[in-house]
Amino acid sequence: MYRLTFLLLLYTMNFYAQTHHPDYKSFEDYPVYEKYDLGLTYTAAASTFKVYSPAADRMNLYIYADGHTDSQLEKHTMTLGEKGVWEITLPGDYHGKYYNFQIRAGGRTLKRVPDPYAKAVGLNGERAMVLDLATTNPPGWENEKRPPLKSFNDIVIYELHIRDLSAHPESGIKNKRKFLGLGETGTKNKEGVATGLDHLKDLGVTHVHLLPSFDFMERSVDEAHPIEKYNWGYDPQNYNVPEGAYATDPYDGAVRIREFKEMVQALHANGIRVVMDVVYNHTGMTQTSVFNQIAPGYYYRFWEDGKFADASACGNETASERPMVRKFIFESMLHWCREYHIDGFRIDLMGIHDIATINTTTWVLQKEIDKSIFVYGEGWTGGDSPLPYEDRALKIHAPKLEEAAVFSDDIRDGLKGGVFNAKEKGFVSGAPNLESTVRFGVVGATFHSQIDYGAVNYSDAPFANRPDQCIIYASCHDNHTLYDRLVNSTEADEVTIGKMHRLANAIVLTSQGVPFLHAGAEMMRTKNGIENSYKSPEKFNQIDWSTKQKHLDHFNYYKNLITLRREHPAFRMPTSEMIQKHLEFVDGTPTSVVAFQLKDHANGDDWKNILVVYNANPEETTIDLPKGKWQKSVWEMDFGMEKQEQQFLEGSVAVPGIGMVVLVGK
Repeated sequence: MYRLTFLLLLYTMNFYAQTHHPDYKSFEDYPVYEKYDLGLTYTAAASTFKVYSPAADRMNLYIYADGHTDSQLEKHTMTLGEKGVWEITLPGDYHGKYYNFQIRAGGRTLKRVPDPYAKAVGLNGERAMVLDLATTNPPGWENEKRPPLKSFNDIVIYELHIRDLSAHPESGIKNKRKFLGLGETGTKNKEGVATGLDHLKDLGVTHVHLLPSFDFMERSVDEAHPIEKYNWGYDPQNYNVPEGAYATDPYDGAVRIREFKEMVQALHANGIRVVMDVVYNHTGMTQTSVFNQIAPGYYYRFWEDGKFADASACGNETASERPMVRKFIFESMLHWCREYHIDGFRIDLMGIHDIATINTTTWVLQKEIDKSIFVYGEGWTGGDSPLPYEDRALKIHAPKLEEAAVFSDDIRDGLKGGVFNAKEKGFVSGAPNLESTVRFGVVGATFHSQIDYGAVNYSDAPFANRPDQCIIYASCHDNHTLYDRLVNSTEADEVTIGKMHRLANAIVLTSQGVPFLHAGAEMMRTKNGIENSYKSPEKFNQIDWSTKQKHLDHFNYYKNLITLRREHPAFRMPTSEMIQKHLEFVDGTPTSVVAFQLKDHANGDDWKNILVVYNANPEETTIDLPKGKWQKSVWEMDFGMEKQEQQFLEGSVAVPGIGMVVLVGK
């Protein structure tokens, strides 16, 4: 089914090439290879190697004994087959050997590089590996199941860097900085408080979003010396292989694969799904990248003057609209789902990609692999692009994205202030006139008649067809942590910072849409004020588990918010129509207050009516209550108060300063 879908899309976009001529006037004339056998096809009897390189005059295959020394064993000249694909079949069992390709094109011999479709590599990704992937499966892998997920609206995402979780001396985790570290259970800090995977399970998140965990450049982190440097990993090298710095043995290409699978298996066994942060929008190197050495220029966009386009702000951008680039992205994501049981993808700078690629890929993942695979991305670019504006997978084009979701920078900056001005305040830190922006976040960027779109900070119209198309968040790996931002933009004391911090993510976790938490926010994580820590020393990036006991009340607040959301479907309505019918804002509230009702058993909730009030004023503020009798459920740090005997509230209520309250209508 997915193969037919891909071919139909190619036909409709007129991308089929004139394959009868050996030379091509432009990249648009390059042939399209339709089969799904590029890269290595391994059996114990023979190995077949295929690589797409229409511009090559010659293609050589080199075989090595290992992935890192001068151990060349064989050299073979490949044959040009159909539609620009060079191929060769070598009889015999090559399991455990390594290989590279090298082309000659236009009179130049380019550098030896690994297979772009490599599924296994050696040290620092310099050579591809011949490997029977079935030998890397941990016990029970074939029967491994994804944790249940009924609706995308049930998701709570936790964004995490592999290394950050376990590196701290008090993490209690044995396999520090490794895939296996994330899979360890029973870990505690010196005070006996849960850390690592047990911490995540206790918190109640449904999805762990892993910052780039595919193979990235040696210049960022040398796999032979993985502790010496730190990097987030947004400089891709080999897209279909786990990063070796997170493996216990980066020299043996099988180890990183097996240990990644063991990590996924452990997370799944504890009810947590896994999202991969994927960076198909650019490559770590430009002229010397694997793609550019195999099919020079084809995988990239260029300006009319011949310069590499750079909407990624990293030196280049990939041309996803070209059929073989789209095909690579498509097959890569399928590979991660099939081989590693990945449950979703966060697409870095998704606005660089074309809408058709995102739609086709997402549709196939959900229809052919699992309908619960969740895809979301950044609906912006890092600069201008030759790709026509109307074709870009931008936030404003979310209605065309069908099944993919986008981040809401509206609510992010509305809550804490714009990311390009670190001193700017947001709703929770006292900035005025942001009530409409908060309302926009509450409804998950869908249409609602009680929102003044002219007063929303960025969007002047709803951008989501459904609430699950909107990622609601206050902070992520980029820019300051929420704690550091609040410290930097206010002169508040620690107690007040804590209130602002809790209010920001109380709004995130009680809004419609898909909530997203930055790792450590539940412990008021700091990076000592560093705004862009992508290559800062580990001591600034690691999660400091010694602070959990200090901020245990803060952690419990976050945990209780997630429990509230999970137990009450009114906070997880699946359609825009349901939100319009059951969510009503309270008009006429004081400045810096947003209040709304979830009415009439919204989404089948046991509670008939729920009133949520966000008060960003530093002082107690009185609001008029909707008609009826109301009972406190969440009041400052206390949850579940409706289970206790208490007086009913009518008429009005004084809401504590800088906080959220939830009332239940009786």
